[in-house]
Amino acid sequence: MSTLTRRGAVRALASAAGAGFSVAATAAPRPAPQAGVGSPTRAPAFGIGREGQRKADLGNGTYRNPIVPGDRPDPTLLKDGSDYYLTFSSFTSYPGAVIWHSTDLVNWAPITAALRQPIGTVWAMDLIKHGGRYFIYIPAMQENGSTICVIHADNIRGPWSDPVDLRLPGCIDPGHAVGEDGKRYLFVNGVRRIRLSDDGLSTVGQLEPAYTPWQYPKDWVVEMFAPEGPKLLRRGEWFYLIAAVGGTSGPPTSHMVTLARSRSIHGPWEDCPHNPIVRTQSADEPWWSRGHASVVEGPAGDWWMVYHGYENGMRTLGRQTLLEPIEWTPDGWFKARGGTLARALPKPRGGKPSPAGFDLSDDFSQDRMGIQWSIFAPEAKDPPRVSLRDRSLVLKAKGSSLADCSPLTCLVGDRSYEASVELEIGGDAHGGLALFYDGRGFAGVGASAREMLTYNYGQEITWMRQPLPAQVGPRVMHLRLVNRENVVTFHTSPDGKDWTQHPWQMEVSGFHHNVFGGFLSLKLALFSAGQGEVRFRRFRYRGLPA
Repeated sequence: MSTLTRRGAVRALASAAGAGFSVAATAAPRPAPQAGVGSPTRAPAFGIGREGQRKADLGNGTYRNPIVPGDRPDPTLLKDGSDYYLTFSSFTSYPGAVIWHSTDLVNWAPITAALRQPIGTVWAMDLIKHGGRYFIYIPAMQENGSTICVIHADNIRGPWSDPVDLRLPGCIDPGHAVGEDGKRYLFVNGVRRIRLSDDGLSTVGQLEPAYTPWQYPKDWVVEMFAPEGPKLLRRGEWFYLIAAVGGTSGPPTSHMVTLARSRSIHGPWEDCPHNPIVRTQSADEPWWSRGHASVVEGPAGDWWMVYHGYENGMRTLGRQTLLEPIEWTPDGWFKARGGTLARALPKPRGGKPSPAGFDLSDDFSQDRMGIQWSIFAPEAKDPPRVSLRDRSLVLKAKGSSLADCSPLTCLVGDRSYEASVELEIGGDAHGGLALFYDGRGFAGVGASAREMLTYNYGQEITWMRQPLPAQVGPRVMHLRLVNRENVVTFHTSPDGKDWTQHPWQMEVSGFHHNVFGGFLSLKLALFSAGQGEVRFRRFRYRGLPA
């Protein structure tokens, strides 16, 4: 008598379902709520923007965080007249260093991708303006260690220069400052400092200690000390040094914002008696590991702090950008006034209306590389793989599987959403639609000219391969993905009208940094592997209500 294993049972169900994984020709049902450790908290009421995407502006003079949803960590914020600009760590996604614009600090939209040339894994940057020119100081993790590069432009929309390597091994998290002596300095993790040349494109002298970071009590539950993210602000007679300690991930109570000040860029630095300025106190709060802040004056002279945090129970979305009001105290320090960010807050005063977000649905009639789409971990030697032809995106195959094919990825900021796409398989390629963290963590469905393919746990599930009916001409498939707070359902269709549900509903809440490392998020991905190319048409996206 044979023993029925779980795999055997699932295999039998898949086989019984027939080609195309048919379970039922139905619309995507909403799965039952999932219980247990790591379940997300109930979503608060957000504003509803384009395609049902959530937005911060509630339309009544208040906003609810995040101001830029999705994986936009390590925000660096520049005020330039009445305009504000943000950019974020872009890691291995290229084009990278996407710059966002706002006039009210709440509504943001991307305007350009400043970094086109792969230089490694891009971490926390600093976007500044000096002498009428814009600069981005960019830490890059490379095979032989880290360095800091700089790019510059006369117009923030570009064109931006090629990267210049400042040759600062072992340094990350740059923070630019101009001292009372008029000289330019770059502060880095540690907290250390080096002088810059007057043009900001090379260093002068040696790296040196600048400040002994504030130390939290030993019994606090944090990831690690990790002093990082120094950002400098000059206001009145004081230089303020805003930094982060505690580690950006790990326990929810790890990351925090600290403050010190000095009358000279050379120190000595005095720690704020109110440190930490911001810290998640409990895993019950809506935002975890809050830290890595920049401080800026608002449109009407009030003051604000922008930093990142993980959404409670939704680490798969990555670290999202948050906005909190601050208040200057009579003794020359400032305090955060947003509490846990659980409630809606009054918007900054005096800001002009500003566009928020952009449509993710794409008919591939225009180039949206960088603004929406990016290649995951391209190699500098790679030939161009993406082209637009007749309202379709053609992605040349690379590698042998989803794991090593450098897919085309798209950041999402909604807790629940639906995405679909049509694909046409060319040659001996295979491709599809997936949720992709990195080459070790992904889930999705795809097809070759002959078979349907299933992926989970960072691998192809080969025993779930299903033959497809013989077809004259290229294989065309329609794929749909529904992600409801990390429970994922796939559907397939030969024509985009009659859909059949894949038999395997996947739970993907573990696809995040605390499991895999890398500081990334779970992104939508279009992929093409093997030999040949995959042509994608009519990518559609919509956010789903909580």
